[in-house]
Amino acid sequence: MAKKNPNFEKALAELETLVEEMEQGELSLEESLKRFEKGIALSSECQQALQNAELKIKQLIEKNGKLLEADIELDD
Repeated sequence: MAKKNPNFEKALAELETLVEEMEQGELSLEESLKRFEKGIALSSECQQALQNAELKIKQLIEKNGKLLEADIELDD
């Protein structure tokens, strides 16, 4: 089994931490906004990594110039 992208894993873990901190409701407005801004950047980074992975998967299942449409199940 291939290793997961460490940058994706790190960004996702950091995003989860930011969400937990914000959900506690103990941050000032300024700190909440800083974390929100960082969260948006991390979310974008994760989305890009997922899009890159999807593209790679499509390239790997391409056969004879035709894309084989198949559902892919990922571990949660």
